[in-house]
Order: sequence, then C-alpha cells, then structure tokens
Amino acid sequence: MLSSLRLSTAAILLFSFALPATAQEMPALPVSVAKAVKRQVVDWAEMPGRFEAANYVEVRAQVAGELESVHFEDGQIVKPGDLLFRIDSSQFKAAAEAAEAAIRTNQTRLDLAAQEQKRGQELRGTGNIPESVFQQRNQAFLEAQANLDQSKAEFERARISLGYTDITAPISGKVGRKLVTEGNLVSDGSAGTLLTTIVQFDPVYFYFDVDEQSFLTYQRSRTGEALSQHYQQVFIALSDETTFTHQAKLDFIANQVDPATGTIRVRAVMPNADQFVTPGLFGRVKLQTRPPYEALVIPDDAITLDQTRRIVMTVNKDGVVEPKEIQTGPRIGKFRVVTSGITENDTLIVNGLMRARPGGKVVPTPVEIKVPDDLTRPDKIEN
Repeated sequence: MLSSLRLSTAAILLFSFALPATAQEMPALPVSVAKAVKRQVVDWAEMPGRFEAANYVEVRAQVAGELESVHFEDGQIVKPGDLLFRIDSSQFKAAAEAAEAAIRTNQTRLDLAAQEQKRGQELRGTGNIPESVFQQRNQAFLEAQANLDQSKAEFERARISLGYTDITAPISGKVGRKLVTEGNLVSDGSAGTLLTTIVQFDPVYFYFDVDEQSFLTYQRSRTGEALSQHYQQVFIALSDETTFTHQAKLDFIANQVDPATGTIRVRAVMPNADQFVTPGLFGRVKLQTRPPYEALVIPDDAITLDQTRRIVMTVNKDGVVEPKEIQTGPRIGKFRVVTSGITENDTLIVNGLMRARPGGKVVPTPVEIKVPDDLTRPDKIEN
C-alpha cells in the first residue's frame, strides 16, 4: 500500500516537471527582419483647403437697351475681346450722328467768330471800332470755341456708348450660361442686369488655413537659406487622389491670425492649363515646415503601440526578441521617420510581429526595405 502511494506521487511530480519543460522548448517561429534605412527627409504640414478662381467676372451692360443677340455657347471658353452680347445700337448711332452734326455746326460758328474777331482786331488798331464791340466779338469767339469743344466731348461720349453696345469678354476663361435671352431689356451699371459670368481656370488659386503651431514652425524656418523657392513650393492632392501630384507656389499669407479660429489664411497659385481643376473643389495641401535633414526610416507597420509609447521589436545576435521604445517623426507614405531609440545597426522585425514575444526566440529572415531614394517630394510618394 505504501509503495503504491510513493509510486503515484513520483508519477505526479514527474508529470508536473515535464509540462514547463515542454513549453520552454517550443520551436522558434520565422519572422522577416531588416535594418532601418537612412534618407533625406522633409517635415510637411498637411491641411485641407478649396480651389477658387483667380479671376471671376460678372458680365453686365454699361448701357441700357434691348438685347439684340447672344454670341457664345453656354460653357464656352472665351478670350479677351470675344463678342458675348450685342445691344440694339440704333439709338446710340443716332446720338453719335447728332453729336457729329453739332461739331460741324459749331465749327462753322467758330470760323465766323474767328473772322469777326480778326476784323475787330484790325479796326481796333486804327481806332475805328469801339472797345465794347471788340470785347463782344472776342467773347463770341471764345464761346464758339467752347461750344465746339463741348460738341466734340458729346460726340466722344456718344461714340463710347455706341461701342458699349458690343459686350466683349474682359478676361479669358469659361463663360457660364446666358442669364438673359434676346429681346429683353437690360439695365446698365454695377446694379444692372447680370448677363452671365466668366471664371478664369488658369491659373487657379488654392486657399487653406494654417494652425498657429504649424505657422510658427514655418515662420521660424524661413530664415537664411529657408527663404529659397523650396519654401514657397507646396504640393496639392485632390479629394480622390492619394499622391500630392499638383505643384503650386505660395503667393499670399494673410496679415493676421484669425482670433476666432486660431488660424491664418494662406493662398497658393497652381497652373491649370488643361483646366482639369474646377474652382470650388476640395483638396489637401502639404506645406514644408523645415529644411531637409537625414534620418532613419522604417515601415510604419513595423511599429506597435503600447498606450502612449511606440515600440519596435528587434532581434539580437542570439535570435532573441528585444522590444525598444522609439521616438518618431512624420509619416511619409508607408514609412515613418525615427528620431531616436534605434540605430541603423539594429535588426527590426518588419513582418511576423504576431509571432514575436519579448524574450522569445525567432528565426529571422533578412528582407530588403524598398524605400524610395527621394523622400523629400510628396508628388513622388503614394500614401
């Protein structure tokens, strides 16, 4: 009986010691590893914004009258001087002809007054004309000259009004639909009848708001070499694009920060020769906030989060997993800048993180991280 109890106890102890030994002898799992890559990088601030037309014109008549004809198709591309509308010009032609006739009449009167003045001057020299009569003739000459000048001004005004009956495009761009049809009376002036609109597509403006922190970083960087054209260049992506392929240049920064929003309005001008971008579209812009610098770059997927810390799993020379806390910089496409915590000699696990446990062994397989040579241009990097 006693010998049976000892045998059972020994069996239990043997079994209990065998379990942890089996757990510790689990086979090492394969993982993919690589080393961090050094690249020149740039810090960019990304903000949303909208495109606006560089020029927008409301086409209105400068003279009142009946709209005689329309000379464009809705949505047509126009150039400066292209005829858009024509107003009935008959009354303006008549006014111009009347003003021209008045010029001839007043010219004849001036010629007569000039002869009378000359004759009076001759008689005055011999004393055969009273001084008062000579003054009357001189005054008549001056009045005739003033009347001629006035009639010439009236003719010029009539000629200008006649020219206003042809309404032409003041800028190049895309014309809207016609808002008034033929036969309608149109009024003149800034509050007159709106006939159509013209929007200039090339170039196009992009307006966006920069927060105080990003703006201060940008301002501090704009010293010395930072005043170069690189700091004026920005990159824009449309709402359905993943790459910032559209290049633009800053040409305006507001003169004060909006106290209500804590942002400052900034504008970039972008070429739009193919007129693909329509004013009013939404987009995102990347603004450079510091000069290029050299840094380590790793795949963003190789980083794990532990509450507020960022951790990478490294493999030492014995194949043991060692976690390391890192400090990171901006994300560039699929990669992340590492500012501290690792060196270019550390071996990082880039694939198979679920199989890696701190202190556990793995079978590392080296792979190549395909990092683009140029990480300083957003138009070359896909997010």
